[in-house]
Formats: sequence, C-alpha cells, structure tokens
Amino acid sequence: MALIALLALGGEPWINALRYDRVAIAGGEWWRLLTGNLVHLPGNTIVWEGFRFHGPWHLFLNELGVLVLVLLCPERLSAAVWARRVILLGLGMSAGLYFYAPDLRWYVGLSGVMHGLFLLGLMPQALKKDIVALGCILYLLGKLGYELYAGAPVSDEHAIGGKVALDSHLWGAISGLVYGLVFRSFWKPERWAFWR
Repeated sequence: MALIALLALGGEPWINALRYDRVAIAGGEWWRLLTGNLVHLPGNTIVWEGFRFHGPWHLFLNELGVLVLVLLCPERLSAAVWARRVILLGLGMSAGLYFYAPDLRWYVGLSGVMHGLFLLGLMPQALKKDIVALGCILYLLGKLGYELYAGAPVSDEHAIGGKVALDSHLWGAISGLVYGLVFRSFWKPERWAFWR
C-alpha cells in the first residue's frame, strides 16, 4: 500500500504513464496490465453535511478496502505470497478486461484485484463453516450480481471522480477463483512454491 500511496504523489503524469490503456498495451506497453492496478484517479471534491473534502478518494477507498481485508481474513501470508497474489490477480483481471471488455479504453485502481483478494481470503474460512466469512462471500457475489444488473451507484462514481469499471470487479473475482483452484489455497495454507 505504501508503493501505491507513493505512486499517487506523481500525479497525472504518472497515472497516464502507468494506467491500463488498451491502445498502449496493443502497442507493446505490456507493463500496463499490472501497473494500472497501482495508480488511482487523482481526486475529487466530496461535500458531506456542509463540509468539503478534497483529495484522492479513489486511493483512500482502496486502501480502506485492504485494511478491511486484513481484518476479515486472519490467515498470515508471507510477502512473497502477497506479491504473487497481487501480480497474478492483476494480470488475470487486466487480461479479462483486454479480451472481454473491448469498449473499456483505460482503467486505474485496485478494486478489481481486491475482489479476488477478498475471495481468496474469505473462502478458506467459509469452507470451515465460518458464518461471517460465508455472509461476506454471499455479499460479494450479490454485489457482483447487482453491479452487472443495475450498474454502479452514481454516488460511487461521484466519490471517486470517474466511472467505475465494473468489469474489473467481475474479472478480479474470476481471477481469484482460478488462482484459488490452481494453488489450492482454498483448502490449505498457501506457501511460496509454485508446484503446491
């Protein structure tokens, strides 16, 4: 999260250089499949109860989501496993956007990857009959279904200062499901070795 906050300091030039950009990727800038998950919208003004808040709300909401993830999913993971999850989920989600969301020209943010991370973190607990984890998984699935049916709430788009790329949530969750099946992380603690 520190790296993501640091990248936010680069402002729009860094966002433009690192964001998922379909045309740039087709032109050979493959790093954008991963780095687009690490940059966020520059900011917006939120008015609440007469107070005006300025800043990078997109980044703040994603960082808050990671905090909730850590609190809900107590399994300790090594830095290597965290990195592998973020990298593979980011690449899987971006590949889903590239091949199955051709109208999406550009994308920034971590929310797609976070949908996959939540699935990976909650599923082992849900399979052990943890009612809270099961409720969270059902909420996640219901949220995805609602987004596919009704779209993103206007309040969400106003808060982050841009359009919510709902396809990223779907492809992030699908990437999390595939990852969990390939690495069998739903059933046993995950280690670094690729062959487990």
